[in-house]
Amino acid sequence: QVQLVESGGGLVQPGGSLRLSCAASGFTLDYHHYAIGWFRQAPVKEREGVSCIRNSDDSTYYADSVKGRFTISRDNAKSTVYLQMNSLKPEDTAVYYCATGGLRSWVAVSMKRCSSADFGSWGQGTQVTVSS
Repeated sequence: QVQLVESGGGLVQPGGSLRLSCAASGFTLDYHHYAIGWFRQAPVKEREGVSCIRNSDDSTYYADSVKGRFTISRDNAKSTVYLQMNSLKPEDTAVYYCATGGLRSWVAVSMKRCSSADFGSWGQGTQVTVSS
């Protein structure tokens, strides 16, 4: 069974940085093609895709609102995906989730799409608060 555990959230001042981690386990050989994504949800807002990466070629997607500030990466040896967040803004405040999906998510990222509808397994989320 796929399990995802996020960590690294917290309170940071505007302009600061955080690195989120998503530790993954339970992947099977059926997951020949998959993607892992970071999503966020602020109060009274819909969940939005922040950044996604797929396993075969490290193709990535970034939301326009985070391009140039956030970087997604993965460490296969540690089965962990990271989201480095720099130059944080108050509007980045949200609960951040990582998620994974099979072929559907892999295809989605190839089409430059990072939508929660394409991901089926989710972590519990970690709170990020950007405030002075």
